[in-house]
Amino acid sequence: MSETSFPTADSTLTEFRDGVLATLPAIAAAVPFAVLIGALAVDRGLSIAESGLMSALVFAGASQFVALDGWTLPAPWLTLGLTALVVNMRHGLMSVSLMRRLGRFPRWARPVALFFMVDEIWAFAEARGRGRPLTPAFYAGLVAFFYPSWVAGTLAGAVLGRMLPDPKAFGLDFTFIAIFVFLIFTYRARPGFALTLLASSGTAVLVHLVWPGAWSIMAGALAGILAAAFGPRAAS
Repeated sequence: MSETSFPTADSTLTEFRDGVLATLPAIAAAVPFAVLIGALAVDRGLSIAESGLMSALVFAGASQFVALDGWTLPAPWLTLGLTALVVNMRHGLMSVSLMRRLGRFPRWARPVALFFMVDEIWAFAEARGRGRPLTPAFYAGLVAFFYPSWVAGTLAGAVLGRMLPDPKAFGLDFTFIAIFVFLIFTYRARPGFALTLLASSGTAVLVHLVWPGAWSIMAGALAGILAAAFGPRAAS
């Protein structure tokens, strides 16, 4: 076995640092959205602690936003649960993709890695895995600041929420769009990018026009997968 099979302390620290640095732009975009989530949560009747706990346990901005958008008192738990499930069904597809990259992870660490797999973490991990093996240290670097920043941003929004009557007036709602635009265009150099983008976005818009709601997200994801599978693409 070659000596490169055993990571040194320096290489592990370098991998961790690279993971942290990769997420800094995403953190800058995600924190304002987390603030909006916190403000919406307290506006819907959640306490500050409940708002922070929601982000800590759910850790999925899209489903949190959709759930809070439809939140009433008493909360329609079944409807909210089904909506969150539909929105997060794409994570099942993303998990299958990411599992190919977790060969260096201990078995116990793989479900932990998938728990922290939000869109941004997945995108950076996939990008890393295409060029070199994805290491636990790099993945830990992706999560180390992103996760606490998300929870802290939510708590900040919950505390400041009552002082911000309309967070959307500050453009915080646009950060949700900005994050995904940023992630999408990190893949712009890949063959078939334009076709996949048009297929997924076009399908999502059409489904939303016919049947408004969370199903447009899943429909767009499936259309993008089919376009990528049968269109021009590079071998991973």
